[in-house]
Amino acid sequence: MKRLLDYRFLAPIVLLVGFAPFYPEPHLVEKLRMLLAGTLNKPIDILDFCWHLSPFVLLVFRIAQDIEKL
Repeated sequence: MKRLLDYRFLAPIVLLVGFAPFYPEPHLVEKLRMLLAGTLNKPIDILDFCWHLSPFVLLVFRIAQDIEKL
């Protein structure tokens, strides 16, 4: 588990999965707009939002662990 949460692993995953596709607009940005507009209704959109958000959640978890160790 420690290796999975290594920054050398998380940084590329956040960039690739979190922001894919890069053109015309990242899915995460699109899904956040849908969430704020109240149109995030379809199960596939919710799953897609969770998929693209998950690397950021892992990164925040890792940062919180490192801050706790200080």
